[in-house]
Amino acid sequence: MAEENKEPRSAIIDESPISPVRPTSHVRQNSLEKHLQHRPDLKELKERHILLDNNAAPSLQHAAQELERQRVTDSLKKGLEHRPDRADLEARNILPHSNAAPAIQGQQRELEKHMRADSLNEKLGHRPKPEDLVREGILKEDPTSPGKELSEAEAGKKYEEAMEEEYAKREGGA
Repeated sequence: MAEENKEPRSAIIDESPISPVRPTSHVRQNSLEKHLQHRPDLKELKERHILLDNNAAPSLQHAAQELERQRVTDSLKKGLEHRPDRADLEARNILPHSNAAPAIQGQQRELEKHMRADSLNEKLGHRPKPEDLVREGILKEDPTSPGKELSEAEAGKKYEEAMEEEYAKREGGA
């Protein structure tokens, strides 16, 4: 029996296709060849993070990934431990002093802005006239009165004197 099988193996193997050859299979084969020709190269696959960019053995690549993931996790945990609390961020004006939902905080800021504008307009409406302030001795002269025209140098000097006088009043020196 061993002597019967001494023929070359290629004569025994049937290489005919199992299914009849159809013209559509050639189209499909051509499609595969076309896709293989346009296949991205190794460098592009590494840039798109499809393939890993390391030279470690495949058995060690998984361990290297886990170590990197653990390093990133530890770094994030450390950063979160040193994160300032909400009260500190509010005190430093990084976060708004609001308990409102984030979806309506923008509207809350707009409302506060309009309320401040209304309050300011109301206070300006009750503001005394310059003549009343001159009469009471708060102002020395009416700044809105069309008095003598000052040159730019005189106006600057007068402004500096008024500022120094105001600072002295606030500091308690005058």
